[in-house]
Amino acid sequence: MRLAHQKDKTVSLFDPQAVPTAGSYLWNAHTLLQVNCQGYANAQFLQPEPAKYASGPSLEATTFMQPEQPIFEHSPGRFVYVKDARDGGLFSLPFAPSKQTFEHFEFQCANDAIYWHITHRGLRLSWQVSLHAELAVEVWTLTISALDTAKQIDIYPYFPFGYRSWMNQSADFDSDLNGIICRSVTPYQKTADYFKQKEFKDLSFLLADQPPISWDARQQAFEGNGGLRAPQGVMQPQLSQSSAHYELPTAALHYQLSLTPGGEKTFRFAFGPANNRAEIEAIRATVFRQTPKLAKPNWYADQTLQMQSNDPQLDAFVNFWLPRQIAYHGDLNRLTTDPQTRNYLQDAMGLCYLAPAKARQMLLTTLGQQYADGALPDGVLLHANASLKYINQVPHTDHAVWLPIALQAYLQCSNDTDVFDLNLPFADSSETASVFTHCERALSHLLAARDHRQLSLIGQGDWCDPMNMVGYQGKGVSAWLTFATIYALQTWLQICARLGRTNQRAFWQQAIDDMTTAANTHFWHGDWFGRGITDAGRLFGIDGDEEGAIFLNPQTWALLSQCVNEEQQTSMLAAVTHHLETPYGVELVTPAFTQMHEDIGRVTQKFPGTAENGSVYNHAAAFYIYALYTIGEADHAYRLIRKMIPSLDEPDLTQRGQLPNFIPNYYRGASRQFPRTAGRSSLLFNTGTVHWLYRSLVEGLLGILVTANGVRFAPQPPSTLRHMQACKHIAGVQLDITIERTSSATCQQTYVDGVRLPQNELSQLTVGKQYSVQIQLPATTQP
Repeated sequence: MRLAHQKDKTVSLFDPQAVPTAGSYLWNAHTLLQVNCQGYANAQFLQPEPAKYASGPSLEATTFMQPEQPIFEHSPGRFVYVKDARDGGLFSLPFAPSKQTFEHFEFQCANDAIYWHITHRGLRLSWQVSLHAELAVEVWTLTISALDTAKQIDIYPYFPFGYRSWMNQSADFDSDLNGIICRSVTPYQKTADYFKQKEFKDLSFLLADQPPISWDARQQAFEGNGGLRAPQGVMQPQLSQSSAHYELPTAALHYQLSLTPGGEKTFRFAFGPANNRAEIEAIRATVFRQTPKLAKPNWYADQTLQMQSNDPQLDAFVNFWLPRQIAYHGDLNRLTTDPQTRNYLQDAMGLCYLAPAKARQMLLTTLGQQYADGALPDGVLLHANASLKYINQVPHTDHAVWLPIALQAYLQCSNDTDVFDLNLPFADSSETASVFTHCERALSHLLAARDHRQLSLIGQGDWCDPMNMVGYQGKGVSAWLTFATIYALQTWLQICARLGRTNQRAFWQQAIDDMTTAANTHFWHGDWFGRGITDAGRLFGIDGDEEGAIFLNPQTWALLSQCVNEEQQTSMLAAVTHHLETPYGVELVTPAFTQMHEDIGRVTQKFPGTAENGSVYNHAAAFYIYALYTIGEADHAYRLIRKMIPSLDEPDLTQRGQLPNFIPNYYRGASRQFPRTAGRSSLLFNTGTVHWLYRSLVEGLLGILVTANGVRFAPQPPSTLRHMQACKHIAGVQLDITIERTSSATCQQTYVDGVRLPQNELSQLTVGKQYSVQIQLPATTQP
């Protein structure tokens, strides 16, 4: 039997010990639930800031979502102990905490639910979870059936609340609600905070649809000396029915059942937060007294790219899991109320391909918080009381770069040119101006932050947040930001040409020319571009540096901005392949830093091979894939796409530690320095990678290029794909595309509804129409 399997819109794992970190996630408008195959879980909800209703057994710091979170015995989870009443045999669902080997185990990830299917000790068990569509409530269902013999068993649903508050925490069973209620007070010290927190959901609950015969609400009483593998309470005839009074609270319920051969019993549970008891009563009525309305995040389904090729694993990921991850970003904004502006704009870019109207609103929200001098904020505030937190309190220099890039994607997907005439306010002025003027001011502000050489100042960081000491004295410059600014200006010129507004073309083009010359003069060294020049004037990221000798991003964006000649391009591609490419993708920098470099910053203090210090940072890898398509490197781009997406092959699956149901923000790098951990997934699915990958597939692989007049087709399938079909809704039309290589074609030939297109371009689109597109490519050469 294979370790994992993919079918339709699900992916399954059959061994919880081989890939213990494999998991999935569910969400609704204000809740995120992450669960791994062994049953450990992390849930957060917005009130409006992120909060938890269950946590670990000790005081936790408040922070943003972190990568590679360790799992330990007392990590929060959703478990059920099962005890044979005749011989005392004990095991737990879905695997932890008892961690016994099952006769059959399947962990199955779907769009709107997560399932476990288990066979053990003559029982067939199903354990599943969905989120309520509107409430911050997990809905769990347990179904147990006896196979060939009668069974008498005890079951113990166990949902630990964890350490809730140093001010006030308790838990007790409420017979009227038929559940255990945990009460706590979010700690505060300022009087004003009391009034802010009055509406917090400081109650957590586990409700059941059937009354238990006993219960425990105190962790120590339940666990005792047996530990979580064999809790003392479970080993007794009944649980102690012990309340928690400023003690570690938990929720454990006890049921007894007798099953005849083939007999079956189902239980339902609800787990979540509330502000008061009345709210819990309402939740109970909603979940148990009627068929609950479960979250089914598929509002984007009719807009997704649907692909069929001779690479079924790629098709499954592209058709289902990739747009799902894009939609998550659009729904929850990475579970923050002040998303970084660069992140928010790129999330909008991805949504252009699924929900252009939603992307439009995100773009307008961003511009409505722009300053009158053109500066974009470091974070976009999503509600009236939101404030800039964490990294958004540090100014970064790159936010305006992403504005024309996102707007271009929106224009291509919607053909909405009217948006540029909308008037919007500024955050610090009563003045209003058109979206077009907002954009010009943003780019002018970006150009103002250059030194005497016309190179972009890096300040306290560009796209790479922790590269915070290259230019904190006001002199250091960024090669990446210089190239990215050039590309942003080029993109803006394309938008202006489409809008027929070319009066400022000479100004923008002069800036492009000046910066291109300056970048080649000051950043090129040997066979690639350096990363930047420090405050002290040192060019770094070059051959000869013992650490951080080559960075990916400057090479990528030099290609995107067409700032290189053919000889430079050849040497850069060879250098990236030789120094940075690994079995899991391209690393961001190598060799990874092993000690602090005070003229570069805290990125050098991150552990080698993690995050921005030498990991396969998928966001940057996606930039590179997109750049490869812009220069016609189809086989190279496709190879890196396949490396980016987790495989079902056992060695790859166990090394990465995740299923192919999302792309993480990074895989461990520093592959030459730390080969044992190379490829390990961060397990963090907040990443701009997915938006750039989707764009690469639409514009690169399939070559769907929307123009002012229609759609131009320039597909770039790899030489290994002989035939593929795709369906995509874009610019108000549906394109049903067939691409095939044929020996009869000497050049690309494109037919729409049987009529060959001159210049492979379909003009004068009719909104709402479905077009049948057949593309023939030469058999032996790339297009």
